[in-house]
Amino acid sequence: MVIGSSALTGAVMLLGPNINWLQSHSLPISLPTLSLPTSKTTIFDFFTGRYPAPQSCTVDWDWEEPMIVGKTVSFRIKFFLKNGKIYPVTSHDNILVEIMHQGVKVAHNLESGFKEADSSNMAKVSFTVHKSGTYNISVMIGARHIKGSPFNKVFEAGPVDAGKTGFMNYSSTVVCTAGSSHPLTIETRDSFGNLATYKTDQSNYFKIKVTEAGTHTRYIPTTQIYYDPVGKRLTMHIKMDRPGCFQAQVSYGDIKLKNGDFNILVLSPDEMVHVSKNLIKKTHSIWYEARLISYNHEKLDRPKKVYVYVSPKQLTLKEFYFKIIGKKLYTFRVCPSTKFYFNGYNNHYDAPTFMIDDGSQPPIVIAAKDRNVIAATFTSFLLKNIGGSETFLDKQTFFYHEIRQMHTRRSHACLPIKIDRNNILQSSYKATKNFELSDWCKRLEITFAGEEGLDWGGVRREWIELLCAELFDPSCSGLFRRFEDSPQGLVHPNPKRPVKLKLKYYEFAGKIVGKCLYESALGKSYRQLVKARFSRSFLAQVIGLRVNYKYFESDDPELYKTKIKFIEDNDISDMELTFSEEEYTNGGHITKVIEYIPNGSKTSVTNRNKLRYLDVLTQFRLAASVKDELEAFLKGLNELIPDNLLSIFDENELELLMCGTDNYSIADFKIHHTVCGTSPQFSKMLDWFWTIVAGFTDEQMARLLQFITGCSQLPVGGFSELQPKIQLSSTPMFNGLPSAHTCFNQLCLPFYDSIEQFHHSLLLAVNEGSQGFGMV
Repeated sequence: MVIGSSALTGAVMLLGPNINWLQSHSLPISLPTLSLPTSKTTIFDFFTGRYPAPQSCTVDWDWEEPMIVGKTVSFRIKFFLKNGKIYPVTSHDNILVEIMHQGVKVAHNLESGFKEADSSNMAKVSFTVHKSGTYNISVMIGARHIKGSPFNKVFEAGPVDAGKTGFMNYSSTVVCTAGSSHPLTIETRDSFGNLATYKTDQSNYFKIKVTEAGTHTRYIPTTQIYYDPVGKRLTMHIKMDRPGCFQAQVSYGDIKLKNGDFNILVLSPDEMVHVSKNLIKKTHSIWYEARLISYNHEKLDRPKKVYVYVSPKQLTLKEFYFKIIGKKLYTFRVCPSTKFYFNGYNNHYDAPTFMIDDGSQPPIVIAAKDRNVIAATFTSFLLKNIGGSETFLDKQTFFYHEIRQMHTRRSHACLPIKIDRNNILQSSYKATKNFELSDWCKRLEITFAGEEGLDWGGVRREWIELLCAELFDPSCSGLFRRFEDSPQGLVHPNPKRPVKLKLKYYEFAGKIVGKCLYESALGKSYRQLVKARFSRSFLAQVIGLRVNYKYFESDDPELYKTKIKFIEDNDISDMELTFSEEEYTNGGHITKVIEYIPNGSKTSVTNRNKLRYLDVLTQFRLAASVKDELEAFLKGLNELIPDNLLSIFDENELELLMCGTDNYSIADFKIHHTVCGTSPQFSKMLDWFWTIVAGFTDEQMARLLQFITGCSQLPVGGFSELQPKIQLSSTPMFNGLPSAHTCFNQLCLPFYDSIEQFHHSLLLAVNEGSQGFGMV
């Protein structure tokens, strides 16, 4: 029977001395609002308080406030009966713990069922804290909060970390006027990217080191620092007293900021006025006389008199015959890949020198009396072209804004198309082959043939994902291939694709990528990511860079290890290589000989010309062999996205823009891994490992994955497609740093005294042992 609280009060008054009868008969009652759902309470238990009560529970916090982020923390819940005696809790009890931070659930580990008598009524909850702010912690038994729940716990940012701290609106070249103070704004962050409070410290403080370009003579500018504790921003005012070109490095303590290296172009007041006039000129007739003194790292026997033309889009070198007939020698785009390197003074021409290198053509060195004005004008045009900053997030914001502005007059109205799920590539191509640009800008409403359902965005995202798999997965259409036979391999256009796949499919692939970028520019609700793992050399060529043999390290690691690296580091006199390559059939018969240079099969590779050999080998395998495919892809991509906007990114940033970061499933990771080590102590390490990793951000998971496998992205099928699977292996070491063997996807874990020490060591190893995520 079910007895309410008022009825029970009356029952106590009536029964009085017959309490012993109640104890002997132990009639069961149900008290869902007071007890644990799995407990069974008798009337006698109720009268004597022998039932668990949420309001009797207590919580012990294993940390003192204020607590700093960056650790795995724990708290202990102690359960008691209504009469104050302990309640032994088990895994069968319905204990619910929920930890929220800024609307997002935080992963945690719940342990209970401890065998020790003084811990039998305890449950231990552990979670990893990397983000600062307020954490809302709810502890419930069944549907009832325990006493004090929900709890609010505040975690503060850690100390300032130079590797995460950097300049806002960063530019690799700062232009300022001699004698005037110039502000540089620094955003202080901790090692997890939280805005951190800057506290003056005698051992750690911000400082700037300045040297003159070319001579490396130390120069000490006048410096003043102001700190805004509310915005967590520090402003460094520097004043340079004389014109010139300088190299600067800003550090915190002895560690350089993440973007702490930059050039300082100091102009005289007259030069600054000259540059300002250049920027407002409506005609592109800005030119300066110079001398071309070096090409492709080789000094010219007879330096050429040239003229440097600077416009918002390009920098051009021309020479003139008879002072009237002009010939264009070199053209460099005004984009971040075009770098200026400032050298010393050339006494012969009484002018300072600098090198221009865009990564796609041989670098040049010129001497010009107006070097600083040329460079300042170029830099000012560049910053205007990319939105005023060279950081990835700022460039991404500018990119999206420009795309929206470019297509602002084109309708984003609904355009329905029908797709055959079983023939997704052909049916998608057929449905869109007559599209005009205005059609690609519309919101495509997808219907799969033979299926019901309205497309509120989910069907469209599924179509893009399936289509990307068909386009870019080598096991599907064959448009792209991997250099190595592994799901982890990066994909590159396939020059030996099936005959039926004409170049028009690469153009279609480019349009799909352009469509994804366009939709992403419209806002997060429209965001579309390209599911592909493109080779670095392909991405480089998309933004107009010239490939070099270093790209083989990521694109074709086996060739790099067995051939490229060997040639680079060793004496090759006995290898009998020539500037040619033989192609074979599957049966091992030579089909043709490809000559990298004229008479290449008769030209031997020597120690003297081996770098040239590596260059022409690279140009053939990574560029020339897929020239037509790349041009077709770019034709489709540039229909929606102009190349001048793509060129504001480098190849790593372009991948991040198109493909985003992976969403990593810890559950999938747990299923698809292997373990080497069976001791009870190592099993405890594995439990700690999963607790720590459960709290990782996507960036930290990307770093961990790169640390273990060498690549931050998973294959399309997730952890199950890694070959070999990630192996967690024990190593006979205590409290040391984890290590990894990327060739075997193996992570070696030492033994630790505490989960906190494990957490610290894992983060240190992953952050120091991986690279390439600073743009995020």
